[in-house]
Amino acid sequence: MLKNIPSILSPELLKVLMEMGHGDEIVIGDGNFPAASIAQRLIRLDGHGVPEILEAILQLMPLDTYVEAPVALMNIGEGETIPPIWDTYQKIVQEKEGDKAIEKIERFAFYDRAKKAYAVIATGETAIYANVILKKGVVKEK
Repeated sequence: MLKNIPSILSPELLKVLMEMGHGDEIVIGDGNFPAASIAQRLIRLDGHGVPEILEAILQLMPLDTYVEAPVALMNIGEGETIPPIWDTYQKIVQEKEGDKAIEKIERFAFYDRAKKAYAVIATGETAIYANVILKKGVVKEK
């Protein structure tokens, strides 16, 4: 154990976050996301939800400030209701990183982008359309 590191972040995930460079992306997939077939590097955090993982990651990893939207969500299908979990994501991002834009990406475009991500986290999240892509930013000196 280490101090000040959220316990939900496994040693494997911490290693991946450390390896990632500026502009690399990580996907946090819900329980229905085809993580194993898409991932270059798969991290399993079954039994955990996306919001708690998102919050823990953003305690350590800055979001990219050089792009318009460093956070991406899988957009809903036509006629579907906006998932309430999206409001939770907005609040977490705002609390941890300030006012950052969140873009919505069409489902198959999201899958294509996820295939290029540095890593994919598979979760036990039961909410639908709860997938998130985060683009890593630069750690700046204080």
